[in-house]
Amino acid sequence: MDLFQTSEKECLAVHGADIALWRHVDFGNETELLNQLIADTPWKSEQITVWGKTYTQPRLIAWYGDNSQTYSYSSISLNALPMTPLLLRLRDQVEALCESTFDSVLLNYYRNQHDGMGFHADDEPELGPRPAIASVSFGATRQFVLKHKNHREVKNVKLPLSSGSLLLMKGETQNNWKHGVPKVSKLCGPRVNLTFRKILS
Repeated sequence: MDLFQTSEKECLAVHGADIALWRHVDFGNETELLNQLIADTPWKSEQITVWGKTYTQPRLIAWYGDNSQTYSYSSISLNALPMTPLLLRLRDQVEALCESTFDSVLLNYYRNQHDGMGFHADDEPELGPRPAIASVSFGATRQFVLKHKNHREVKNVKLPLSSGSLLLMKGETQNNWKHGVPKVSKLCGPRVNLTFRKILS
């Protein structure tokens, strides 16, 4: 596949962050990719604990890796499934564009408008102090919102991530900003998001 059949890389002017966006990458037929990911992934519904209260995550997840990595966040501990041929192909494209290497990927399945993701930072110790996180989206466009951790007067950054988009966060982004995908009131179709990352030994 021709990696050059992509939109231009946009470096976003977000203070205290290093964020790049490709609005569309030619990963292949996006409807087929979405349907394959939904059908072939052993999705799990997990319980998370926030401020002492336990909730069911409002989305489904799956964790894959090159090795038997364990990834833990919000009282969840995930053991990596073996990377599939499709995930390996997508990773090759993402690595070439981002000029980074990744050994694992967290998949998030937003089934409809009632699914979302609360504000958080990917700042777990196993990701290192300045991790690179590459996020690929297939399916319905959803709003990706960045909120500054320490300065409430700084306006939120809102990015509509459409099918085929690639978002790269690295540098100090996770140290200074939280991000989330809010639920929406209007009818919304399914979306699968893949966040490629590297686990440090």
